[in-house]
Parts: sequence; structure tokens; C-alpha cells
Amino acid sequence: MIRVQNLTIQVPGFQVAGLNLQVEPGEFFVVLGPTGSGKTLILEAVAGLTPISSGQIIIGGRDVTRENPERRGVGVVYQDSALFPHLTVRQNITYGFRYQKQDRNKDPQRLRMLVERLGIGHILNRSVTHLSGGEKQRVALARALATAPDVLLLDEPLSSLDPAFREEVRRALKDLHQDLGLTFLLVTHDFTEALFLAQRAAVIAAGRLQQTGSVQDIFRSPATPFVAHFVGMKNVLPAAFNGPHARVGNLNVTLDPPLPQHARPTHIGIRPEDVLIGPPGQADGQTNTFPGQVQHVSPHGLFFELGVELNGATLSVITPGNDLIQLELAQGASVSVTLPPSKIHPL
Repeated sequence: MIRVQNLTIQVPGFQVAGLNLQVEPGEFFVVLGPTGSGKTLILEAVAGLTPISSGQIIIGGRDVTRENPERRGVGVVYQDSALFPHLTVRQNITYGFRYQKQDRNKDPQRLRMLVERLGIGHILNRSVTHLSGGEKQRVALARALATAPDVLLLDEPLSSLDPAFREEVRRALKDLHQDLGLTFLLVTHDFTEALFLAQRAAVIAAGRLQQTGSVQDIFRSPATPFVAHFVGMKNVLPAAFNGPHARVGNLNVTLDPPLPQHARPTHIGIRPEDVLIGPPGQADGQTNTFPGQVQHVSPHGLFFELGVELNGATLSVITPGNDLIQLELAQGASVSVTLPPSKIHPL
């Protein structure tokens, strides 16, 4: 378990202020945010590698705020693997054994287990300078886990890998978490990684917490315009609200459910795949159905992304290739666009 209470970190020109997070025992938790949001500072504060201005860090029920890094019971894996280039794979993995107070008789057993689960037995005697990116990250994982930490901290370990190696290491991370039952804390800017790996997540921007919850809840129901943009909602538009309706430019949009009285949103959001598109002439009498015109068409493999103008508002719409052909959707085409009330999110 990790609990961060009122954490403040100050560095020149930037501040993480009053951050509160809780990661449950055995959970895979992700801190999400764009570059420069403070993710790595938070991770390094938990590891004891960055000094904090105020607050408290508790790991496994123990206050480690003033503890040295080696006494916190954490393992760390960085984006660039940070392996020792003058050592072999085996020597890198076992490097931390000499600094731990665990039962040394268990070291060979743990080494065999990690080597087997990460599939790196055939490279144990190889120099790390001759490894692929995926192999290096597997070795870095083995080194971080070799000393039996209570918590594994991961600083964007997949971002520097090409797609094939990224998928390989991502699967290895998921399998390790399921097999070992450790607490994992990953920081990343890639929401796809969070969807695949994590149970819960926190989104931060400019050092401040924006939303915490299950990854699916954040994906489907973002709490702020920033989070909506971050999770790919794309269609985030300023709106004025009046009970069950929102005024978006020149469009009057019905909401379902109606806005609660205490809510004070400023925008609406709708995912591009939730926007429905059809032939022209369907707008009359249908809720949230408006005439529009296709401004551009962008292919993305099996689906297409359209930019559609609706009476002054431009929406992103994702549609399968078959629909594109059947509806003869091309730049300049007239269409009908439906915004299902249940898919609209006040933000």
C-alpha cells in the first residue's frame, strides 16, 4: 500500500502542491499526465530520490517520508532501463543482493523464478550492451524485483521501445503483477498503457490532481475538460446549461440525465466514436440530430475520422470504413449527425 498525503514538491519554476493519493495493496495503479505535469517527480518522491517540501509518504503502513531510498522497500524501473553497461545480465540482476538484509539462501531461488518468468535465461551471461530494447527492459524488471521489494515503481518503461518490444514488455508487466501480487505504481503519458495494465488511475496536470478512479470510469466519464481531452474525447465544446439542455454555439442539445442542480459545468464532451452519422434529411424531429457537412476525411486503417461542421460547431466523428462507403462520405458531403443524450458528458 502507498499513501501520499498533502505532498508538496518544489523545484525551480514548478510545483506539485497538496497531492493526495492512495494505492491499495497489490494494486496496479497508474499516474497519468502529459510531459511536464509532475509525474516523475511524484514517483521519485515516493522512491526517496527527490526531496519534498512538505507532506507524508507511507508505504506498507510505515512512514518513510524521511527514510533513505534503500530503506523504503521499493524497486524502480526507468524509461532507459539504466543498466550497468560494464556488467553482464546476471551481474546486473544480482547487483542489489549484497545490500539487502533478506535471507541470502533465497537469492538463487528468486533469480531462477524471475529469469523463468521474464524469459531471459538464454542471455544471462551476455553483456547488456548487446541486448535489444525489450530485453533490456526485461533485465531492468528482473533487477528491480530481485531484492523482493514491497512496491515496484515504473517511470514510463515502455515509451522508448518500438511497437513490437512495447507489446512484449507490456504483457510481461501484466503477467508479473498477476503472478507476484506486488503493488505496482506506473507513471506514463500513454492512456492505452493504463487501459491495458491498470485497475485505477490518477490524472494530473501542472502538478495538480484532476481525477482519480477506475481507468474505465476516467475513460468513459472524465471529470474536467482537461481529462476529457487527455483520454481522447476530442469533442469538448464550451456550453451554457439550463436544466436538461445545453446551448453549444447555435445548437440546443438535450442531456440525459438532466444536469444536477449543484453541478456547474462549463463544457460538454462526447467521444468521436459515440457520435452517429447518417444520410442527410434525418434531422427533422429526432433528438439531438442536426444537419452537417463533412469538412475532411482521415483514414486510420479499419476506421475513418471525419471532421463535420454543424452550424458553427466542428465535431470529430469516427466511423467504420463500410459506413464511409455506404454513405458516400467525402469532403463536402451533406450528412445528419446525432449526439445520443446518454453519451454527452457535462464537464
